Amino acid sequence: MTKMWFAIPLWQRVIAALILGVITGLAWGPEAESIKWIGDLFIKAIKMLVVPLIFFSLVAGVCAIGDLRKLGAVGGRSLLLFMGTGAISVALGLLIGTVMRPGEGLSIPLPETFTPSTESFDPTDMILRFVPGNVIQVMAEGDVLPLITFAILFGIGILLAKEAGAPMVKAMDSGAIVMQKVTLIVMELTPFGVFALIAWVAGTFGTDALLPLAKVVGLNYFGCGIIILVVYPLIIKMMTKLPIRDFFRGIVDAQAVSFSTASSNATLPVTMRCVQRNLGVSRSVSSFVLSLGATINMNGTAMYMGLASLFGAQVFGIDLDMTDYILIAITGTLGAVGAAGVPGSGLIMMGLVFGVAGIPLETIALVAGIDRIMDMMRTTTNITGDATVAVAVGHMMGEIDVEEYESDDDI
Repeated sequence: MTKMWFAIPLWQRVIAALILGVITGLAWGPEAESIKWIGDLFIKAIKMLVVPLIFFSLVAGVCAIGDLRKLGAVGGRSLLLFMGTGAISVALGLLIGTVMRPGEGLSIPLPETFTPSTESFDPTDMILRFVPGNVIQVMAEGDVLPLITFAILFGIGILLAKEAGAPMVKAMDSGAIVMQKVTLIVMELTPFGVFALIAWVAGTFGTDALLPLAKVVGLNYFGCGIIILVVYPLIIKMMTKLPIRDFFRGIVDAQAVSFSTASSNATLPVTMRCVQRNLGVSRSVSSFVLSLGATINMNGTAMYMGLASLFGAQVFGIDLDMTDYILIAITGTLGAVGAAGVPGSGLIMMGLVFGVAGIPLETIALVAGIDRIMDMMRTTTNITGDATVAVAVGHMMGEIDVEEYESDDDI
């Protein structure tokens, strides 16, 4: 029986749990709240992962960049484009969530243990909030903003230490890998958590709860479509003057693989082949940029974090101010960096963003059942962004074969 269970892909089990949860909740009614504790257990397990996963993932991500003083033009320009498109993406998610209001029509009471922040921040307070006074205390309290600052500085310190920092690089890489494995274990709870919480939502709020979830899926595809069809073409057109049609013709194979696998890492070999053979970017530039992009470039995830934040705030009736929007934008961008290459970490990293903005983590369970459907489009957005940056940087460095880029003879 156990073998049969694990033989089914996790995303299929989660979707099945979503469907069964809806049916159970509608049939059981308000009494479905009696199994809500299972979903609460899932949320606590996610909270458990946030601090160590953020720390190891961000430090390992910084270390993966290499020697900061030797990266030169390729690394600097790649990083600038990756971070810039990430910021645009999360801002787009916030804009879509604000205008389209996906959480409207579903009103869930705040959890009893939820304690909203009553502080109001000015710009100075917000800046000071990023600097940890006591790193151990920050980790113990799960205060992710100063933790992000410390993790990035720690990674930079390792790089500056050169040979002396080499053992620490291995330690951080090992820690990131270990946390990936722990994440995989916790993600096995997802079907049970989704079933219990969706049954509770459906039993308490009826079919009114289903339309907002469908709206989130549609808006996720809409936002990713804007990034792919508007943001990336603008970058290529403004920075390279190369034909847009040839870019999409050259990258279509990688897009198909990414949509079916929902994995940037699994798609990486195909992306490299497309960028090198179809788009004419040199092997040295494309290998570096695409490998770095698979680690830190998650524009689809960044956009979704902005959208999901607004969804959660609207569902639980939380008013967000401009400071919250700015913090979501910053942590959404950095959270997408930390989520790179970690299976299921998109859900985990939501804990980072939601915690900063004071949004209940129960939002994660609401969207977990539909996450795989959206992840396919988000991954396609991510690898298309990797290819976009590779073409832009290759053109700036003079390491792109324009004739190959414009050729119709793709291999």
